[in-house]
Amino acid sequence: MRTTILSLTLLLLALCGNLRAQQADTLSIRQQSIVAIAANTVTGDLENLKTALARGLDSGMTVNEVKEVLVHAYAYCGFPRSLRGLQTFMQVLDGRKAQGITDTVGRDASPVGDTRDKYTRGAELLEKLSGAPKDAPKTGYAAFAPIIEQYLKEHLFCDIFERDLLTWQERELATVSILAALGEGVEPMLRSHSAICLRQGITEGQLRQMTAIATDNE
Repeated sequence: MRTTILSLTLLLLALCGNLRAQQADTLSIRQQSIVAIAANTVTGDLENLKTALARGLDSGMTVNEVKEVLVHAYAYCGFPRSLRGLQTFMQVLDGRKAQGITDTVGRDASPVGDTRDKYTRGAELLEKLSGAPKDAPKTGYAAFAPIIEQYLKEHLFCDIFERDLLTWQERELATVSILAALGEGVEPMLRSHSAICLRQGITEGQLRQMTAIATDNE
């Protein structure tokens, strides 16, 4: 059973170190759309995903930005959910076109000029993102299965995070939403990515709001 809204909220509050009253700051409509798109993608709630996708477009997100959230999701919840999200988005776009709505496609990701090897680039990006030194000794899963740590640096934090259609903050907001919607069993990842969200400028109040949106289908 997925973690309840209350337990997830308390987990994030514990990360912040206190139980202060909810702050007045809130996520923007664009940010709320990213959260809802990511969360409904991971749970496979395609009807609510349609609503979230339409809201994202109506809030000013381009077609390519919405697609990027759905593509980003595969790294945390797998290809099947991501592909179903993309197929659902195609349906939404077809429906809107039939209604005479013209959505802005938007730009593609900018070319990457850094020609260094992907592992180095990914390690440096992760260091900037999390604050953890890139040359720290490998422990835990990284020492146990070095190949997964290589994939993590080369693909996730290089191939994906280098794409500039979403900001790092938006990618982390999507990631935390996915992990919150997944629920029990991914608490260490939820804690670490919540900390990265705070480092990237998301506030405690916004994290609480994100949790409520991401787990709304409990």
